[in-house]
Amino acid sequence: MPFDEYLDWMEEVAKECFRVLKDDGSFFFNIGDKPSDELRSLRVAERINKIFRLQNTLHWVKSIAAPEEDVNIGHYKPVNSDRFLNNCHEYIFHFTKQGDVELDKLSIGVPYQDKSNIGRWEKAKQDLRDRGNNWFIPYETVQSQKVHPAMFPTKLPEMCIKLHGLQKGKLVVLDPFAGSGSTAIAAKKLGCYYVCFEKDLEYCRIAEGLLNEAMSEQEANRLIKPLYSFGIS
Repeated sequence: MPFDEYLDWMEEVAKECFRVLKDDGSFFFNIGDKPSDELRSLRVAERINKIFRLQNTLHWVKSIAAPEEDVNIGHYKPVNSDRFLNNCHEYIFHFTKQGDVELDKLSIGVPYQDKSNIGRWEKAKQDLRDRGNNWFIPYETVQSQKVHPAMFPTKLPEMCIKLHGLQKGKLVVLDPFAGSGSTAIAAKKLGCYYVCFEKDLEYCRIAEGLLNEAMSEQEANRLIKPLYSFGIS
């Protein structure tokens, strides 16, 4: 759809997500950019921020190159242009209702490089520190092998759910754009309830197949079949 219509539509999606979200809930919104127009993602985030409050801006790093350290890992879609660089990251905007939701930062923490930091500060009681807002999560497969054009690694929603805080009780994870079911798989793996919407029947079938791989067939049939009875004729 035309971009202005898309902005209006996403604002309506945000309103509905706000309506059903608990007061201490988190709304993680992942969106990629074209290298030739990197303001589009920010414009969408700005529109959603009319409804929510932006609490954190995360960067999903899909590929990283540090030849000085002999590091060159990850996949990205090459850009056929002499003007623009390959885009190796996507935004994850973390919205909440009031911007005051406490997070479980150490649930996705990383070890200290300098171990002398442990015990130096009151909160540094273990070999684990805040990962920060740059998350390196490479694709599990290359682009040509994806079953969905906008499929992200299961680890991405996993980290979002963990960051929000599994200790807060049995979470309910809502994905209004289920696609191939990555969020549902992550939620199931972490012991959460989940509700997913997807209007494309083929993607529903793909999600069912991937869920079957992640859980017993009996449990998968019980949880995924209602997808077919709502909104799909």
